[in-house]
Amino acid sequence: MAQGLLLIDIQNDYFAGGAMELVAMERAADKAASVLKRCRSKGCAVFHVQHLAARPEAGFFIPDTPGAEINTRVQPAAGESVTQKHFPNAFRDTDLEQALRSSGIDELVIVGAMSHMCIDATTRAAFDLGFTCTVLEDACATRDLTFNDKPVSASDVHASFMAALGGIYATVTTADSVCS
Repeated sequence: MAQGLLLIDIQNDYFAGGAMELVAMERAADKAASVLKRCRSKGCAVFHVQHLAARPEAGFFIPDTPGAEINTRVQPAAGESVTQKHFPNAFRDTDLEQALRSSGIDELVIVGAMSHMCIDATTRAAFDLGFTCTVLEDACATRDLTFNDKPVSASDVHASFMAALGGIYATVTTADSVCS
């Protein structure tokens, strides 16, 4: 099995001062950066995903703004794949699957944001496409939500989505457990 690291939407708008600040994004990005460093040192294939807003009314990830840029903690190195997307599922209307398959990747280690959107959608799609998935829960972040006027904390949102992904779609573990 050939393993690839998939870094999803670790972009400036998700950090403090950004247009869509997430809870504990700095911690998640630091964990992702640690995994990225270990994977690079072992020669693992690395794939970055960058979300760019396609709707004019979008409030974040506006193309050609600093907020849409991939954060410096996980900046792509020369030769690393960068897939730009417009939907939560990183495979939808992109060349990501082709890039992974042409690199011989059949196992993905997934990190990034948001747990309840792009991590969830991309992991489920990857599983449906036949990839074996591992999600590093401490290298992912999300935000507080509201459902039926009830606040749902980011930690509860994150835990719920990790629990759901861990049932069938992925092995859910921590950053320290891979590439060590």
